[in-house]
Amino acid sequence: MSFKKKSAVYSVAALMLCVAVYLNWSYNKTDDGEYSSAAEFENAKMLGEAALVDSSQETKETSGDYFAEARLSRQQARDEAVSILNETIEKSETDSQAAAEASAQIQVMAQSAEEEARIESIIIAKGYEDCVVFVNDTGVNVIVAKPEGGLTDSDVAKITEIVTEESGMDPSQVTIIETE
Repeated sequence: MSFKKKSAVYSVAALMLCVAVYLNWSYNKTDDGEYSSAAEFENAKMLGEAALVDSSQETKETSGDYFAEARLSRQQARDEAVSILNETIEKSETDSQAAAEASAQIQVMAQSAEEEARIESIIIAKGYEDCVVFVNDTGVNVIVAKPEGGLTDSDVAKITEIVTEESGMDPSQVTIIETE
């Protein structure tokens, strides 16, 4: 693999790492500017194999904005990665193996995007106000708007079932985070 091909692959990996760090940072930031501690997540209520994390720092007014912003950030990161991969494919110096790898990565991102949209639609169709889903090769994170009275064991089971049926992931790979 030439230097340019390697640098393109490393650029995509670095971009994905930056997105993960940003999302982690934004999920852990509270309204007062402080950051949640890891201990808060370690104390998450475990139901079955899925983890329920109560993130009640957000208010109803910002909830809709949060979900829209999360979807927008996810799409922008994906668009940037696809752009870089397309440049890799289109370059005349790109060998067939690098082009095939870039094409495969684009295919995986497209499948993840489709899977996330499908899971979000089903969860909302089941009566939840809003949600955003992040799928990666190690698991699925579902951030759902907290219903009145909070998520019950039944809610967590229903969401976990939707995710496992649609993604093929094991329930232990599903994390459900409720927000207000």
